[in-house]
Amino acid sequence: MNIILVSERLAKARTITLGIPHLVLLGAAALIAVITLAALLHYMTLRLAADLNLPYVRSLLLTSRHEQQEKDQSYLRENLNAMATRLGQMQAQLLRLDTLGDRLARLAGFKPQDLMFDQVPGRGGAVSPLPGQDLSLGEFARQMELLTRQLDDRGDTLGILESLFTLDSAKKKLIPTMLPVESGWYSSNYGWRIDPFNGQRAFHEGIDFMAEHGTPVRAAAGGVVVYSDFHPQYGNMVEVDHGNELITRYAHASKRLVRVGDVVLRGATIAEVGKTGRATGTHLHFEVRQRGAPQNPAKFLRLPG
Repeated sequence: MNIILVSERLAKARTITLGIPHLVLLGAAALIAVITLAALLHYMTLRLAADLNLPYVRSLLLTSRHEQQEKDQSYLRENLNAMATRLGQMQAQLLRLDTLGDRLARLAGFKPQDLMFDQVPGRGGAVSPLPGQDLSLGEFARQMELLTRQLDDRGDTLGILESLFTLDSAKKKLIPTMLPVESGWYSSNYGWRIDPFNGQRAFHEGIDFMAEHGTPVRAAAGGVVVYSDFHPQYGNMVEVDHGNELITRYAHASKRLVRVGDVVLRGATIAEVGKTGRATGTHLHFEVRQRGAPQNPAKFLRLPG
């Protein structure tokens, strides 16, 4: 496009050539001017309408404000519902942790009340000289998420510890560490001794406990009864298998109270003290055998548990 300018002040006519870039630039400038003018007119109209307190404009503004408030309330409601759900999950996790803590305390020999699981931990300190900061909704949600992950991790760790404690406790209950008779005292120890019948030096494979006739004989550990019968030398005899090829033997009983195949718990009454078989008087002969070989029962009876 060529534009020719003619004027009395000019000695000769001037020609201005406008290309496509110039036209695009002019079009853009015109569009910006129109948009700016429209925005200014819209602002002035709303400002004038607000000053004049026109009902239609006021209704329009209130409707817009009401819609924004409803959006904000809906957003807050959704976040509150999500946080309420997360709070319920955390409460369930805390209850699980309290239960696990109570079990672990009992397995470890503590009294649960000593650890005060049902009380809020004491916290305090001086007022910080630094200015405080309000917690935003996003930061609060992140803290909730972090706390949830920590609770999950602590719960898994405590669960593993409970399993280990339970397994250790079960193993201890299968080791013969409990005295088979109460208030009994040794009348003959494990090892070499003079045989009371022939006067020869002989190896005694167990421990003899002096006790009155009919005194309850208790299982030194939990297990399965594998023998309950009369033996020519041991008299009325009971054997209990505790696993790991570990067996306890209770001999010279006046009465047997269990049968082969019975499952007995630690401390259960399995017989009564007597003097049947090869015995000089009323007592309990107690043996511990592992892989068929006799072991010194005193080594087991001195173990904790």
